[in-house]
Amino acid sequence: MIDKKAAAQALARLEVDEAGLDSLDRRYLRALIEHYGGGPAGVETLAYAIAEARDAVEDVIEPFLLQQGFIQRTPRGRMACAKAYAHLGMAEPKTGLPPPAAGDLFDD
Repeated sequence: MIDKKAAAQALARLEVDEAGLDSLDRRYLRALIEHYGGGPAGVETLAYAIAEARDAVEDVIEPFLLQQGFIQRTPRGRMACAKAYAHLGMAEPKTGLPPPAAGDLFDD
């Protein structure tokens, strides 16, 4: 019989964390954040950085990360979302943009 404790032990042996990420997923996110400032970074670049084939990145790693909101695909490349930074215990970089102005666009 498989209970919660047995399932947790099996997932721990497979290095799957509470969010369902395995070591390869975390390696992908760390490379995107640490080496490329959270993105944008191209899929070829990320595949090379983690020593995986492009097809493996696109077909195995990215679908779950996209579905769960850890990364997003943009025309310029892959970008890490706030959820990825929080999950890895890392601080999000400052964007350098001023905060939005209060009030209406046409106020004097």
